[in-house]
Amino acid sequence: MKITSARFLRSAVDPSGFPEDDLPEIAFLGRSNVGKSSLINSLLGTKGLARTSSTPGRTQAINYFLINDRFYFVDLPGYGYAKVPEAIRKQWGPLVENYLANRRSLVLCISIVDSRHKPTAQDKQLVTWLKDNDLAYALVATKADKLSNNQLKTTLSESRSVLGVDEIIPYSSLTRAGVERVWRTIDASLTGNKQV
Repeated sequence: MKITSARFLRSAVDPSGFPEDDLPEIAFLGRSNVGKSSLINSLLGTKGLARTSSTPGRTQAINYFLINDRFYFVDLPGYGYAKVPEAIRKQWGPLVENYLANRRSLVLCISIVDSRHKPTAQDKQLVTWLKDNDLAYALVATKADKLSNNQLKTTLSESRSVLGVDEIIPYSSLTRAGVERVWRTIDASLTGNKQV
């Protein structure tokens, strides 16, 4: 997809801050410091649109970015400041649970894991919750450039097994390896084809 425009629209701290125009939304979810903002910036070919930080949990609101005046990228707070199923409930806030459960314009959840580490119990619970709630999702493993090809193959295989999924897209925000695969998944969701 050719990006002709990408701009930060707003931060929402409650549902009244969500856009009301019904444009499709692509949500990005993952642990704090897993590289959500870097992934968003890399996909868009920008450096500072989504704010990155070495401090986990810096994003504490739902951040909306309007892309090509056609759809939104939605940066959700990392685990620790958001909420999905039972065990994550004590850490995540009600804002994100409300968003995931009720947002009709949500067409795809991009669940992000760190390719260097085995998925956590929280990662597994999130994927299970997305499946149980019949939400379209894709798995992306960031920081793939930090591993050798053999290491990456091994960790992706382990992650697929732990998460119970058939596909995880390896991605590097540094080299943009994987960008075409992620955009194909996004394009399919925007045209109404459910990616699971």
